[in-house]
Amino acid sequence: MYILVSYDIVRDKTRNRVSKFLKDFGTRVQKSVFECDLKEEQFDTMKKGLVKLIDKKEDRVRYYPLCKQCVGRVVISGWGEVREDQGFEVI
Repeated sequence: MYILVSYDIVRDKTRNRVSKFLKDFGTRVQKSVFECDLKEEQFDTMKKGLVKLIDKKEDRVRYYPLCKQCVGRVVISGWGEVREDQGFEVI
């Protein structure tokens, strides 16, 4: 599943931890936005990890699932490209 993750984190230290954590799950496309191509279990792991990192009273993380057709219709103004992980095969 393709997930767009955006966050609004108050404290710099927490924001840095969230950013580093999300790099294990996807690609940063803006300062507070990541694109992730995940399996259901990975998505659950990511959400649980983020809940442990943030202050639920001050911070917010939003998850936007996108279908393959929607990903194909993403439009970018300025630099950048839509990244779609191809996966890999272990031999």
